Amino acid sequence: MARATRANHSPGRPQPHVSVVGGGFAGLTAAITAAEAGARVTLYESHHTLGGRARTAEGAYKTNDGPHALYNGGPHWTWLKQRGLIGDLAPIPPIEGTRLRLRHRGALRRTPPFAMLRLLRRAPEQAPVDVDFATWAGVQVGEEGARAAAHYSAVALFHHDPGSLSARFVHTRLRRATRFPPEAHYPVGGWGAVIDRMAGMAWNLGVRVETLARVDDIGELAARGPVVVATSLDAARRLLGDDTLRWESGRTALVDVAVRTRRGDLFAVSDLDATGWVERFTAQDRTLAPAGEQLIQAQIPIGPGESKADGVARAEHLLDLGFRDWRERVTWRRAAVANGRTGALDRPGTTWRDRPAVDRGDGVYLAGDQVAAPGLLSEVSFNSAMEAVTLALTGRGGLAGVSRPADGAPWIDLKSA
Repeated sequence: MARATRANHSPGRPQPHVSVVGGGFAGLTAAITAAEAGARVTLYESHHTLGGRARTAEGAYKTNDGPHALYNGGPHWTWLKQRGLIGDLAPIPPIEGTRLRLRHRGALRRTPPFAMLRLLRRAPEQAPVDVDFATWAGVQVGEEGARAAAHYSAVALFHHDPGSLSARFVHTRLRRATRFPPEAHYPVGGWGAVIDRMAGMAWNLGVRVETLARVDDIGELAARGPVVVATSLDAARRLLGDDTLRWESGRTALVDVAVRTRRGDLFAVSDLDATGWVERFTAQDRTLAPAGEQLIQAQIPIGPGESKADGVARAEHLLDLGFRDWRERVTWRRAAVANGRTGALDRPGTTWRDRPAVDRGDGVYLAGDQVAAPGLLSEVSFNSAMEAVTLALTGRGGLAGVSRPADGAPWIDLKSA
């Protein structure tokens, strides 16, 4: 059960008003945090439902907008858990853990190349920021091991060529994606269940939520108090009229398939010869599809010259390898492309500090997964939302009493979150 606690308000002292534009994970985090601090909060969402990219589709097949997982290695995990917002988790049965396969040299294997395992022993701090991952890892363990490691890391990067990105950026995410026991957890019912609990907590804290409320000009909102823009970076660029709000993200083909259950289906297939990941999400959460069916999602990063059809064809090839006769068992399927919607990517010579700053001046702040905050995927949204609210309510150049850490380290003091 979500627990809402609002800060005591001193009589005679005016409550600040904070406007939040965008009702996704970052926007709800900002709204809850500001309301807990005693601010009056209005949240504006252009769609009829909250959630942004964290929405879970309604209906028989509960698909996320992308293969979302909740990593427990970041500060957002503690924040959500303290407030009762995570809910029930769907653990991966031990037997399913033995059904992960790696495509390497054209065949499915149970274990990764030894060179890739050697690379995992390197600490993230050993990987340089200003060198690409393929070059650095190739020196460490050889070209084949470097290529396999880069392709495996795509599960957390959604990029067609992870080897071209900063070695520190990729290696940090590779280590987290391969950690045992796994950091990735799955809320029962999909990410939408977490969003529903966050929305309920915001309501209980007195946040005013306006859906179907598209904001085209923040001038009126800014006149009332600080504004947190928690939209995609593209939408923020248009809203604020600031062409500098740009940062690279991935382009990924998403293929959702429901099939009739058959014994022997694999849990997941990771492509080490290229980039791609296929996972049977009902292996851990049976609520995602009707009884007797399994829900599988493939995410295939595609390059600038590749089409949706190219990504779908590669996904189908991985399905052929891991899910025998799946074509004859299909009960439902869909395909889409997520373009620039899979989090920030850092090129050699850049870190999260080089992304668009949270503080845009004149009481306007950015939050989202492509702005200047550390972390992995949704952790960036969380950390930037916390920073935005702290700046909005204190006017300080950072979270009170907390210095900015090295790359990959938690940005906030969890005890005070």
